[in-house]
Amino acid sequence: MTLTLTTEAPPFDLPGVDGRHHSLDDYTDAPALAVVWSCNHCPYVQAWEGRMIELQREFGDRGFRLVAINSNDAEAYPEDSFEAMQQRADQQGFNFDYLYDEDQLALAEYGAERTPEVFLFDRDRKLVYHGGIDDSRDETQVSQRYLRDAIEAVLAGQEPALRETPPVGCTVKRRP
Repeated sequence: MTLTLTTEAPPFDLPGVDGRHHSLDDYTDAPALAVVWSCNHCPYVQAWEGRMIELQREFGDRGFRLVAINSNDAEAYPEDSFEAMQQRADQQGFNFDYLYDEDQLALAEYGAERTPEVFLFDRDRKLVYHGGIDDSRDETQVSQRYLRDAIEAVLAGQEPALRETPPVGCTVKRRP
């Protein structure tokens, strides 16, 4: 089951690649919080990682926070292990928290199906946008910046004009 619009963000408490645990409460001060299902090996995530970094860079000084969560089964996909996540975050210069959902409990609460898949919450932690980051895996072909537009609206105290888009990417690799 995927979260529906206006649903409150389910809590989580997960280890981050920075060596600390991060919970939903850590982001209380953020007027906009994007929780993005992610991983290391998916070519779709790899195509959008730079845009995730740019969104955090562009809106971070206005309080926006992006949190990426990897729930993939690392036994079946060793390139998505916690150690590999730490290496990728360092290599790519992630400026956002990258968390590991090894037991897939956060995945069950949010109902993500794809990587990347965005859940954007407002200050009250109500879901205001769900879907893709933008409309093209190829950055040079992007014509609609769904997440950027939604962040702008939330930071202006408004509802996003577009509230849902289909997430595009690899399936989340669930444990058997």
